[in-house]
Amino acid sequence: MKVTEHIKKANGNTQFSFEILPPLKGQHIQSVFDNIDPLMEFKPPFIDVTYHREEYVYKELENGLLKKQVVKKRPGTVGICAAIQNKYNVDAIPHILCGGFTKEDTENFLIDLDFLGIHNVMALRGDAVKTETYFRPEKEGNLYASDLVSQVSELNKGKYLDEELKNSSETNFCVGVAAYPEKHMEAPSLDSDIHFLKKKIKNGAEYIVTQMFFDNKKYFDFVEKCRSEGITVPIIPGLKPIATKKQLNLIPHRFHVDLPEDLIIEIVKCKDNSQVRQVGIEWCIEQSKALRKAGIPVLHYYSMGKSDNIQAVASKLF
Repeated sequence: MKVTEHIKKANGNTQFSFEILPPLKGQHIQSVFDNIDPLMEFKPPFIDVTYHREEYVYKELENGLLKKQVVKKRPGTVGICAAIQNKYNVDAIPHILCGGFTKEDTENFLIDLDFLGIHNVMALRGDAVKTETYFRPEKEGNLYASDLVSQVSELNKGKYLDEELKNSSETNFCVGVAAYPEKHMEAPSLDSDIHFLKKKIKNGAEYIVTQMFFDNKKYFDFVEKCRSEGITVPIIPGLKPIATKKQLNLIPHRFHVDLPEDLIIEIVKCKDNSQVRQVGIEWCIEQSKALRKAGIPVLHYYSMGKSDNIQAVASKLF
């Protein structure tokens, strides 16, 4: 079932969903199931699975020359999605990226998903690799998430890259895209960011999931601004309970979001990370309650590979 259909079927009731990371290369899928199992009591209609593009390292050879070596730290998104749908009978949503994919790679990726009965995708540009300052697409790849959305939409019409294909089948993907209540770090302004978000919707995206935020006002202000610009699709809030003191600096640096002063003060007062974890859970519970009271259709939680604090939050709400 499509995400939009899940929302419609819920008939105004707020649903619970979450995002997981594939295990590191060499680890068993059971580690994924171990994190999903405690959250299934809250009846998620869908689960997101991230995709991590390959990166490159240069290793020095004995002769002093450098050898470029591909490193793919978290493979398996497609296989994990298929396993989730088979084991839990819920919809799995793979992330698809511009980075690391040619358009042909993307088409083949989507064909595999279609064959597996996976009909929701999250279309993202992806980040630059560590060796690059700015994002660079693959040669013959999609440059922007809006281009990626367009490619999926063309497949939904039965239009493949090979224009000579005859009697080609239409796919039936529901496309989600990302949005940033506090603006994407590369956008010159929030207005500019929303302009490009509108383009993704115009090209066929049917719902939006936001970057994490810790101040609900920023989410509500963002939604209001989107609505005033004619964006009518569901805007699903992304949430994450803080778990360690280190995240006070890590989250603003990596995700370019602000933390409310009240939250910072409470975390600074904590003696250890067990106290931080509890503060993070309580803050996220209050955020979630206010969002649910406002009639938000889905609350989406970023698990970052660990589900215990998400379980503690969800147990107070769902």
